Amino acid sequence: MQNVVEIHKLWSIFGQGKNRYAVHEDLDLTVRRGEMLSIVGGSGTGKTVMLRQILGLLTPGKGSVTTLGRPAAELCREGASARVGMLFQHGALYSAFDVLENIAFPLREQGGLSDDVIRRAAMMKLQMVGLKPEHATRRPSDLSGGMIKRVALARALIMDPPLLLLDEPTAGLDPTSSDEFCDLLRQLHQDLGLTVIMVTHDLDTLFALSTRVAVLAEKRVLVSGTAQEVTQFQHPFTITFFQGERGRRAMAPAPQS
Repeated sequence: MQNVVEIHKLWSIFGQGKNRYAVHEDLDLTVRRGEMLSIVGGSGTGKTVMLRQILGLLTPGKGSVTTLGRPAAELCREGASARVGMLFQHGALYSAFDVLENIAFPLREQGGLSDDVIRRAAMMKLQMVGLKPEHATRRPSDLSGGMIKRVALARALIMDPPLLLLDEPTAGLDPTSSDEFCDLLRQLHQDLGLTVIMVTHDLDTLFALSTRVAVLAEKRVLVSGTAQEVTQFQHPFTITFFQGERGRRAMAPAPQS
């Protein structure tokens, strides 16, 4: 199976002089094509920093990051949106644009396409994420939290990228909206053949979607494997995160109707 992301001996270094510090040290991670990988870890372990490294927005202090067969820095220079879709935690929609303009933005920035082609492509993605044509002219301020997530997802997919990065995709959603969004992600992952890398603290989302889980701790990937394998790994973080009350509730079998 082809590797979509390869991170080798990564050091993510910030600051200067005496204030210089490393968030990651000798971090290794490989993401295979078609996976839905969840990244978990405590606050400050560099989960979002890792996403930024994969996008080429940060330069490794040491080591290397390869995304879709090329150094991540090259991908960024050429425009990451053509090959990597990014769903930000709070949607990051442009408040001055309506829904369709938000979805179409990456295509317009690329240039070379007629307004009609751009509009039809954006409308197709709008409906792909479960929204209706009448939502196209709404402003972000008129949308529910779940709808904002769907519009942001449509924008992330407008260039048909093979790799999708998700930063806390269900954060702020009520349980019903979260379940519906997970169902949508699962269907799109299957239908589009996407590779997905997801940062999440939501155990329900993690168990519902992940084909593999990577745990960040001690400035590296401490362990990776299926959700069931990772829950059995004995470390203070995994014990607290997976074996506490929330973890046991998320892993419990669904009640029979």
